[in-house]
Amino acid sequence: MLHNQIKTDIKQCYANLSAQLDHFIPRRAQNYLVAEIAKTLAGEYHAKNRMLVAEAGTGIGKSLSYLLGCIPYALFNNKKVLIATATVALQEQLIHKDLPLFAQIFPKEFSFILAKGRQRYCCSHKLEASCSGQDDGQLALWQEKPKKSDLSLLKRMLTAWQQNKWDGDRDSWPTVIPDRVWQQIVSDKHSCHSGMAKHRHCPFAKAREHLDKADVVIANHALLMADLELGGGIILPEPEQTIYAIDEAHHLPQVARDFSAAAASLKGASNWLEKLNQSVSKLAELADLQKSGRFQTTLQESIQHLVPTLRQLSSQVDPAVFSKDGSYRFPHGELPAWLAEEAQGCRDASKKARQSLAKIHEMITERLKDDEVTARSAEPALSESGFYLQRLENLEKVWTLMAQPDKDKGAPLARWLEKSPEQEGDYIVQVSPLEIGYRLDQLLWSRAAGAILVSATLRALNQFSYFCRQAGIQENEGARFLALASPFDYQNNGRLVIPQMKYEPQADQFTDLLIETLPEYLEGETASLVLFASYWQMNKVAEAIRPQCEKNGWALLVQGEESRTSLLEKHKSHCEQGKVSVLFGTGSFSEGLDLPGHLLRNLIITKIPFAVPTSPVEEAHAEYIESRGGNPFLQIAVPEASKKLIQSVGRLLRKEQDFGRVVLLDRRVITRRYGKALLDSLPPFKRVIEHAIERKR
Repeated sequence: MLHNQIKTDIKQCYANLSAQLDHFIPRRAQNYLVAEIAKTLAGEYHAKNRMLVAEAGTGIGKSLSYLLGCIPYALFNNKKVLIATATVALQEQLIHKDLPLFAQIFPKEFSFILAKGRQRYCCSHKLEASCSGQDDGQLALWQEKPKKSDLSLLKRMLTAWQQNKWDGDRDSWPTVIPDRVWQQIVSDKHSCHSGMAKHRHCPFAKAREHLDKADVVIANHALLMADLELGGGIILPEPEQTIYAIDEAHHLPQVARDFSAAAASLKGASNWLEKLNQSVSKLAELADLQKSGRFQTTLQESIQHLVPTLRQLSSQVDPAVFSKDGSYRFPHGELPAWLAEEAQGCRDASKKARQSLAKIHEMITERLKDDEVTARSAEPALSESGFYLQRLENLEKVWTLMAQPDKDKGAPLARWLEKSPEQEGDYIVQVSPLEIGYRLDQLLWSRAAGAILVSATLRALNQFSYFCRQAGIQENEGARFLALASPFDYQNNGRLVIPQMKYEPQADQFTDLLIETLPEYLEGETASLVLFASYWQMNKVAEAIRPQCEKNGWALLVQGEESRTSLLEKHKSHCEQGKVSVLFGTGSFSEGLDLPGHLLRNLIITKIPFAVPTSPVEEAHAEYIESRGGNPFLQIAVPEASKKLIQSVGRLLRKEQDFGRVVLLDRRVITRRYGKALLDSLPPFKRVIEHAIERKR
């Protein structure tokens, strides 16, 4: 049961919120969501499975809801709160707006911090070594000879760090740090750890100290998955002691799948393995040859197996089997017998290589601690071996997955080859799971002290089932599900217009029809956003109607011609000045784009956002569903299109007083059997379905 003290704290927060904010209006749906979060975490619905999955429409105030529901409960029960988001924009909103406000209204003190992965921090010792010019090992790891500007940048960064004007966070440096520079100084888990004096006060070590003390941690989905893949509690708080508030939760399954995938090139890997082979003797000598000799031998034998094997594999690949996009997928994830056998050999050799190098690395570390070797000789060696250890870990993961036999239950792995864009005649070996739900359940849901998943779009076709399958959530095992409608007055403030169109989007003539039709639906509107299915179609339409826009005095802003930030600033400026502004964008503009009030009155969607299953993973997933007698279009494409269409339509009304119209130029929502389900999943706009006689205005 929910303790009375927690109830009191939540009520006090509401009272303080009303006093803090002018014109504060309590929202019934928000109050309900807060109560359901708190009761779920207290075990009132299920003693063990304390999980709530909530779709909360725009305007409810999701962020404040989970802060109000999670933090009082967590602090009272001595738990941590981990907020995971998918976008930087939401992280910034939480850090700079929502949490500072909550700190003002909450009757108790608490601390919060933004967590970042190790790779966002520099290693101060590596930075110093790179600037000293004495670190031959460090310089050898440059892919190309460093430029004068690179060395100058490193020196400025070192000075700023030494003068406490920079905290070592890549994101806080005032200019963009090129990847080639950052790779030389980035903190890594092998050579940068607080057990070594030189690294005790490195930027990541300092950040980790603050992280351990914070009550509320904000991270992104990728960092959450990185921690869970390491076992949980390595970077972030331990799952068993953590309440998870996962915002933008519809992104989590895809992030989880990406984290479980792996890729490595054939020739590229053999090249760096040869470089490692040249360094083995030097590393083993620093580790003490008497003790490290057998590991040196195993490492070199493993490399001598891997290098010729990888080169031979690249020569055995038939270029003729590749598709136009440069990929070849193994049907049903099944490898030919010869490749399956080679995969097992590469798996075993890469594992032995990684284990042997790790032992040598460990020995050098111990000798450095015991003052048996100098820091000047050991530190570059540790940096170099740490670099190769990370590459060996990835190589081992790739070949372990390639060699892994498929299980009797569940989907097989997708396995494919891609032509390397960097080296002629080289191929990238790729492996990815098709379904990741079981992994999320194993790593997170079964361990968490509580989990609250929220998003504006979690349902597909008005059901949670599709998301639950993706995320590994059992609908009938205690999890709580809520679908809370937006407080907006869609009936009176918005219209959904479906024009009569001569062609459907798959017709060859559809692009020309868009060129002919769009100006009609832009006419008389002050602020428009047009969402396209592809860059190609968007650019062709933009090129064709730009002269007409210029003639009418309309400002046409096209995604890709400038940065997203620059385009939105120009659009806002035009609207403020009373000019007609038209934004053209693709799918990435259908989510996370906030154009409230007069910044958007007219939203035009050119087609239902069906994803074409062109990636090897999508093709493999469709193949798997078909093999089980299913229909991938109805089971994957339609639910995904439903979510994306809801997200697209959600760009129009961002605040309660907003109004405008959505124009959907795809008649398939009327003419196809699945269309009604797509329409019924959209907000309840007033619908205007045009017929041929109504086309002329």
